[in-house]
Amino acid sequence: MSRLKERYKKEVVPTLLERYGYKNIMQVPRLEKVVLNIGLGEAIQNAKALEAAEGELAAISGQHPVITRAKKSIAAFRLREGMPIGLKVTLRGERMHQFLDKLMNAVLPRVREFQGVPPNSFDGQGNYTLGLREQIFFPEIDYDRIDKIRGLEISIATTAKTGEEGRHLLELLGMPFAKDETE
Repeated sequence: MSRLKERYKKEVVPTLLERYGYKNIMQVPRLEKVVLNIGLGEAIQNAKALEAAEGELAAISGQHPVITRAKKSIAAFRLREGMPIGLKVTLRGERMHQFLDKLMNAVLPRVREFQGVPPNSFDGQGNYTLGLREQIFFPEIDYDRIDKIRGLEISIATTAKTGEEGRHLLELLGMPFAKDETE
């Protein structure tokens, strides 16, 4: 069992049960999935970009990515329906817990001038989305072998009903949120 899952069972569940007064342990918000996404607009001109990003995303997640394709044609971008425009990976279970543990304890502290992740990136239903400007913060990426610096979007889906519950869940799991000016 991963450190994150143990922490959830031993610390997070009792704290959230007490704070929100849930009647049942199954009402306590939990992590559902983590989706990693790389948008590759340059894949229209450069097919090699897709292969390079695929290898990097597979190394970061430990799972083979799926190619996302354009839903509509957009003439201004020279984009036709069905063209590959990105990659995504959905992590669940043990891989999800290991990835989040690595993200919070190894990757985010490596970000230059890191002040914490923005606390206002919740969607209102307890899900959180975080964007990283560079994939080189991950220890699996060899800086000398990358062809281009790419961004990465990380979406964390929870069973929380509100943003406040979702934030509290992620805080207790160890997500380093930036301090609000309002607090």
